[in-house]
Amino acid sequence: MQLHTRDAISPGLGALRHPDPVAWQVSPGQIDYDDALAAMDAEVARIIKGEACEKVWLLEHPPIYTAGTSANEADLVDPLRFPVYQSGRGGQYTYHGPGQRVAYVMLDLRKRTQDVRAFVAGLEAWIIATLAAFNVTGERREDRVGVWVRRPERAAGTEDKIAAIGIRVRSWVTLHGISINVEPQLDHFSGIVPCGVSQHGVTSLVDLGLPVTMEDVDIALKTEFGKIFGPVA
Repeated sequence: MQLHTRDAISPGLGALRHPDPVAWQVSPGQIDYDDALAAMDAEVARIIKGEACEKVWLLEHPPIYTAGTSANEADLVDPLRFPVYQSGRGGQYTYHGPGQRVAYVMLDLRKRTQDVRAFVAGLEAWIIATLAAFNVTGERREDRVGVWVRRPERAAGTEDKIAAIGIRVRSWVTLHGISINVEPQLDHFSGIVPCGVSQHGVTSLVDLGLPVTMEDVDIALKTEFGKIFGPVA
């Protein structure tokens, strides 16, 4: 089962909460994408078998492009700029790199709610609440994935993407997750059409003028995660 956005928002995110603590891991430095996928796959296999608890893993990658299951080859504008990986998640092309917080979310929906749209809505709500901690208003859009911010200071109707969502579900356990642009090099996104959306740009917390560190974002992510999904350890 794969999904990168929602057809509709299921009411009541309370069903996503569970009292068992979720393991919370923050990795320093940059983790190679292949190594991260292998570690995530192994962890999810253990969760499916009941041999491990749920987990959220925060990390950064070296500069890469990843292709989701709906990726359009025409959206890979500069295929030689950075390594390109087939990710197995839903969605289209996206960029990962230093200054971007990636959160791999490995939750067992069998003990929460077997409702993938509700899970994606929960991820959106988590991102929006995290941005709100820095007085940034993030918004959903029905016609495109991710979380967006309005940029009226540039032009009426201008919006930029600040966070991406791309997931996969295996035996009702989730893989992949979200990314939030804290302080990446925004020109790195120019080698792709991010998530297939060409009429809008990308931004970051620092690009919005906020002196925010990765550690600041991690604290907010952990706090807001607990309000939606339950305690973390």
